[in-house]
Amino acid sequence: MSASRRALLLGGLAAAGAGSLPVRAAPEPLSLRRGIALWPWFSLTTEFPAPRTDYAWPPFQADRPLPTPADLRRLGALGFDFARLPLDPGPFVAFTGRRRAELLGSLSAAIDAVVDAGMRVVVNVQANAATHHYTPDAFYGSDRAPLFPAYRDLVAELARLCARKGSDRVALEPVNEPPQACGAGAWNRVRADLLAAARSAAPALTLVATGSCGSLVAGLTALDPASVARYAPVLYTFHFYEPYLFSHQGAPWLTEEPFYRWLNAVPWPGSHGSLRETLAAVQARMAADRTVPQAEKDRDRAVIEAKLRDYFDGRPGPAYLADAMAPVSTWADLYGIPPRHVLMGEFGALRTDARYTASRAADRAAYVRDVRVAAERAGFAWSFWNLFDGLGLMDEAHVAEPALVAALGLRSAP
Repeated sequence: MSASRRALLLGGLAAAGAGSLPVRAAPEPLSLRRGIALWPWFSLTTEFPAPRTDYAWPPFQADRPLPTPADLRRLGALGFDFARLPLDPGPFVAFTGRRRAELLGSLSAAIDAVVDAGMRVVVNVQANAATHHYTPDAFYGSDRAPLFPAYRDLVAELARLCARKGSDRVALEPVNEPPQACGAGAWNRVRADLLAAARSAAPALTLVATGSCGSLVAGLTALDPASVARYAPVLYTFHFYEPYLFSHQGAPWLTEEPFYRWLNAVPWPGSHGSLRETLAAVQARMAADRTVPQAEKDRDRAVIEAKLRDYFDGRPGPAYLADAMAPVSTWADLYGIPPRHVLMGEFGALRTDARYTASRAADRAAYVRDVRVAAERAGFAWSFWNLFDGLGLMDEAHVAEPALVAALGLRSAP
C-alpha cells in the first residue's frame, strides 16, 4: 500500500470512529494462536431439491471426510492450539425435537473430542450459499430476513452449549463471511442482534465478531469496535486470500468469475514465473475441456490475460502480503485493540491441478508460509483453511503434507 493510500485509510478510520476511541479495557477473550478449520464435519448436507425445504436424515453426507480421534491428536501434537469448527445451521433449524437434540449431541461430542485432543474450539456458524432455502441471505441478509429469528435462536442455543463446555476452552463465531457490503447498516443491525442474543445466553463466553463483505480486510476496517465492545469478551476476525489469482487458481465454485476455473501454474512469488508460461498452461487446460463453448473460453482468456499481466507486472511476494494486511494493524492501533485480539480466521491456497507437481506444491507452501509469517509479525492469531479438500493439510489417506506442516511453522508430523 502506498503512503498516500495509507494516509487516506487513517483519515477514513479516524472520521468513522470520531468520538468513540479508544475502546475501553474489556474482559480478556480466549487466548488463541494457531488453528485449523475442521470443515466439513458439520457441513456438506443432504437437502432435498426445491420446492422442498427439508433434509434427508442424517442431514450430512455420509461420505464426507471426517477427522478421527487419531487425526485430532495428531493436530494437537503438530502444535495447533485450537480448531475452528464450521457448522451449517440449516439442519439445526430444519429439525426439531429428538432429531435436533441428536444433532446438538453430535456437536457436543465433537467439541469434547477436540478438547480431549488438547485444543480449544471456535464454533463457527457457516450458512451454505449453495443450498436453495437455508441460505446466508435467508438467515441473515438483514434483521428482517425470513429465517433470521430462527437463526438468532440457534446462535443463543449454541452459546449456551459452548458455555457449558467452558469459557476457557470454547468460543462462538455467530456468522461466517457476511454477504452485505462493507460497512453496511444492515449487517451492523444483524451483528448487534446476534451478539446480544449470544451474550445474554452466555455472559462469559468469548464471541468472535467480523465485518461484512465476506469478512475481508475492508469489512473489518469498516467496523467501529465501540458497537461491539459492549459484548466483550470479543475477538475480531478477518479472512485473507490475497492475491486471489494465486490462492484460488482453478476454483470451480467462483461462478460469478468463471475465469478462475482455467487458472493454473500461477507462481508464488510472482517473480518465479512468467506470463508466457502461465498463459500456455491456461491454454492447455482450456484445450483439454471439450464441454465449454469456444466463445466462452475466448471471453475468459481475455480476462485472464489482462489480470495475469497485472499480476506479473506487480511481482507479488511477501512485501505485497504485509502491505495488504497492514490496514488491519492500522485499524487495531487506532482503536486500541491488542493484536492478540485479532484472528486471521481463514487463509490458504488451492491445489492447482490433479497432477499437483512438486513445483506447484512448493509454491503453495511458500505462499502459506508467507501469509502465516505476515500475520504472526502483526501479532495476530491465525486459523488455516482447511483440514481436508483441495485446500487441505491432509490428503485422502489422512496424511499431513510435510511441506505445509513446515510452512505453518509446526512441529514435524508425529
